[in-house]
Amino acid sequence: MRRHWGAITIFVIAAVLAFVWSVYVFLWFVSNAQSSGLVPSSLGLWTMGNLVSFVLYAILWELLLVGVPIAVAAFAAWRWWKGLPDVERTGYHFGGRSRSAGGSGGISLLLFIVFCIKVWVDGNWNVPISNFSLNYVVDSLVTILVWGLVIIGIPVALGLTWWIRHEMRRT
Repeated sequence: MRRHWGAITIFVIAAVLAFVWSVYVFLWFVSNAQSSGLVPSSLGLWTMGNLVSFVLYAILWELLLVGVPIAVAAFAAWRWWKGLPDVERTGYHFGGRSRSAGGSGGISLLLFIVFCIKVWVDGNWNVPISNFSLNYVVDSLVTILVWGLVIIGIPVALGLTWWIRHEMRRT
Protein backbone atom coordinates (compact mmCIF):
# COMPACT_ATOMS: atom_id res chain seq x y z
CA MET A 1 0.00 0.00 0.00
CA ARG A 2 2.89 2.36 0.65
CA ARG A 3 3.88 2.19 -3.01
CA HIS A 4 0.42 3.32 -4.14
CA TRP A 5 -0.49 5.95 -1.56
CA GLY A 6 -1.10 8.46 -4.35
CA ALA A 7 -3.68 6.22 -6.01
CA ILE A 8 -5.34 5.47 -2.68
CA THR A 9 -5.55 9.20 -1.94
CA ILE A 10 -7.12 9.79 -5.34
CA PHE A 11 -9.69 7.01 -4.71
CA VAL A 12 -10.64 8.45 -1.30
CA ILE A 13 -10.98 11.98 -2.69
CA ALA A 14 -13.01 10.66 -5.63
CA ALA A 15 -15.37 8.81 -3.25
CA VAL A 16 -15.91 11.93 -1.14
CA LEU A 17 -16.48 14.06 -4.24
CA ALA A 18 -18.93 11.49 -5.65
CA PHE A 19 -20.92 11.56 -2.41
CA VAL A 20 -20.98 15.37 -2.30
CA TRP A 21 -21.89 15.53 -6.00
CA SER A 22 -24.75 13.04 -5.53
CA VAL A 23 -26.21 15.13 -2.69
CA TYR A 24 -25.85 18.30 -4.77
CA VAL A 25 -27.57 16.69 -7.78
CA PHE A 26 -30.44 15.52 -5.57
CA LEU A 27 -30.89 19.01 -4.06
CA TRP A 28 -30.77 20.51 -7.57
CA PHE A 29 -33.41 18.05 -8.75
CA VAL A 30 -35.68 18.76 -5.78
CA SER A 31 -35.61 22.52 -6.35
CA ASN A 32 -36.23 22.11 -10.08
CA ALA A 33 -39.00 19.56 -9.52
CA GLN A 34 -40.92 22.09 -7.45
CA SER A 35 -40.29 25.09 -9.73
CA SER A 36 -41.08 23.14 -12.92
CA GLY A 37 -44.38 21.85 -11.58
CA LEU A 38 -43.40 18.18 -11.54
CA VAL A 39 -44.57 18.03 -7.93
CA PRO A 40 -46.54 20.42 -5.72
CA SER A 41 -44.48 22.37 -3.20
CA SER A 42 -46.81 21.35 -0.37
CA LEU A 43 -46.39 17.73 0.67
CA GLY A 44 -50.07 17.55 1.60
CA LEU A 45 -51.00 17.90 -2.08
CA TRP A 46 -48.76 15.12 -3.40
CA THR A 47 -50.51 12.23 -5.12
CA MET A 48 -49.19 8.73 -5.79
CA GLY A 49 -48.57 9.85 -9.37
CA ASN A 50 -46.42 12.74 -8.09
CA LEU A 51 -44.53 10.43 -5.75
CA VAL A 52 -43.79 7.78 -8.37
CA SER A 53 -42.77 10.29 -11.04
CA PHE A 54 -40.57 12.15 -8.53
CA VAL A 55 -38.77 8.95 -7.50
CA LEU A 56 -38.29 7.75 -11.09
CA TYR A 57 -36.98 11.09 -12.33
CA ALA A 58 -34.67 11.42 -9.30
CA ILE A 59 -33.22 7.97 -10.01
CA LEU A 60 -32.73 8.77 -13.70
CA TRP A 61 -31.00 12.11 -13.02
CA GLU A 62 -28.76 10.53 -10.37
CA LEU A 63 -27.81 7.73 -12.76
CA LEU A 64 -27.08 10.17 -15.55
CA LEU A 65 -25.14 12.81 -13.62
CA VAL A 66 -23.55 10.65 -10.90
CA GLY A 67 -23.67 7.02 -12.05
CA VAL A 68 -22.08 7.51 -15.46
CA PRO A 69 -19.03 9.41 -14.13
CA ILE A 70 -18.62 6.83 -11.35
CA ALA A 71 -18.79 4.01 -13.91
CA VAL A 72 -16.12 5.73 -16.03
CA ALA A 73 -13.91 6.26 -12.97
CA ALA A 74 -14.44 2.63 -11.87
CA PHE A 75 -13.44 1.42 -15.33
CA ALA A 76 -10.29 3.57 -15.18
CA ALA A 77 -9.46 2.19 -11.72
CA TRP A 78 -10.02 -1.36 -12.95
CA ARG A 79 -7.69 -0.76 -15.91
CA TRP A 80 -5.07 0.64 -13.53
CA TRP A 81 -5.47 -2.41 -11.27
CA LYS A 82 -5.11 -4.80 -14.23
CA GLY A 83 -1.98 -2.90 -15.29
CA LEU A 84 -0.19 -3.80 -12.07
CA PRO A 85 2.18 -6.77 -12.22
CA ASP A 86 0.65 -10.08 -11.15
CA VAL A 87 3.16 -10.48 -8.33
CA GLU A 88 2.11 -7.16 -6.84
CA ARG A 89 -1.63 -7.82 -7.24
CA THR A 90 -1.49 -11.18 -5.47
CA GLY A 91 -0.11 -9.48 -2.37
CA TYR A 92 -3.45 -7.73 -1.82
CA HIS A 93 -6.35 -9.79 -0.54
CA PHE A 94 -9.63 -8.29 -1.73
CA GLY A 95 -12.88 -10.14 -1.70
CA GLY A 96 -13.37 -13.21 0.37
CA ARG A 97 -16.35 -13.89 2.56
CA SER A 98 -18.69 -11.06 3.48
CA ARG A 99 -20.20 -10.75 6.93
CA SER A 100 -23.16 -8.61 5.92
CA ALA A 101 -26.71 -9.74 6.54
CA GLY A 102 -27.71 -9.37 2.92
CA GLY A 103 -30.31 -6.57 3.05
CA SER A 104 -34.06 -6.73 2.71
CA GLY A 105 -34.20 -8.77 -0.46
CA GLY A 106 -36.45 -6.19 -2.13
CA ILE A 107 -39.62 -6.97 -0.16
CA SER A 108 -40.18 -3.29 0.68
CA LEU A 109 -39.88 -2.28 -2.96
CA LEU A 110 -42.24 -5.06 -4.01
CA LEU A 111 -44.81 -4.00 -1.38
CA PHE A 112 -44.55 -0.38 -2.54
CA ILE A 113 -45.07 -1.34 -6.19
CA VAL A 114 -48.09 -3.49 -5.33
CA PHE A 115 -49.46 -0.67 -3.12
CA CYS A 116 -49.13 1.71 -6.09
CA ILE A 117 -51.04 -0.77 -8.25
CA LYS A 118 -53.76 -1.08 -5.57
CA VAL A 119 -54.10 2.71 -5.31
CA TRP A 120 -54.36 2.95 -9.11
CA VAL A 121 -56.97 0.16 -9.29
CA ASP A 122 -58.99 1.85 -6.54
CA GLY A 123 -59.01 5.09 -8.55
CA ASN A 124 -57.00 7.05 -5.97
CA TRP A 125 -53.96 7.71 -8.15
CA ASN A 126 -54.54 11.46 -8.42
CA VAL A 127 -56.01 11.91 -4.94
CA PRO A 128 -53.69 13.73 -2.51
CA ILE A 129 -52.00 11.29 -0.16
CA SER A 130 -53.04 13.46 2.79
CA ASN A 131 -56.63 12.40 2.07
CA PHE A 132 -55.80 8.72 2.59
CA SER A 133 -57.22 7.49 5.87
CA LEU A 134 -55.29 5.15 8.13
CA ASN A 135 -57.98 2.53 7.60
CA TYR A 136 -57.50 2.73 3.81
CA VAL A 137 -53.74 2.27 4.07
CA VAL A 138 -53.96 -0.59 6.59
CA ASP A 139 -56.77 -2.33 4.69
CA SER A 140 -54.75 -2.00 1.47
CA LEU A 141 -51.68 -3.53 3.09
CA VAL A 142 -53.68 -6.40 4.56
CA THR A 143 -55.29 -7.02 1.16
CA ILE A 144 -51.86 -6.99 -0.48
CA LEU A 145 -50.48 -9.46 2.06
CA VAL A 146 -53.50 -11.80 1.71
CA TRP A 147 -53.26 -11.78 -2.10
CA GLY A 148 -49.52 -12.34 -1.84
CA LEU A 149 -50.07 -15.33 0.41
CA VAL A 150 -52.70 -16.71 -1.96
CA ILE A 151 -50.52 -16.22 -5.03
CA ILE A 152 -47.44 -17.72 -3.36
CA GLY A 153 -49.22 -20.13 -1.02
CA ILE A 154 -51.15 -22.14 -3.61
CA PRO A 155 -48.07 -23.13 -5.67
CA VAL A 156 -46.13 -23.84 -2.47
CA ALA A 157 -48.95 -26.04 -1.16
CA LEU A 158 -49.17 -27.90 -4.47
CA GLY A 159 -45.40 -28.39 -4.60
CA LEU A 160 -45.27 -29.54 -0.98
CA THR A 161 -48.14 -31.98 -1.57
CA TRP A 162 -46.40 -33.35 -4.66
CA TRP A 163 -43.10 -33.69 -2.79
CA ILE A 164 -44.72 -35.50 0.19
CA ARG A 165 -46.57 -37.83 -2.16
CA HIS A 166 -43.37 -38.49 -4.11
CA GLU A 167 -41.43 -39.23 -0.90
CA MET A 168 -44.13 -41.56 0.43
CA ARG A 169 -44.14 -43.58 -2.80
CA ARG A 170 -40.37 -43.81 -2.77
CA THR A 171 -40.20 -45.37 0.70
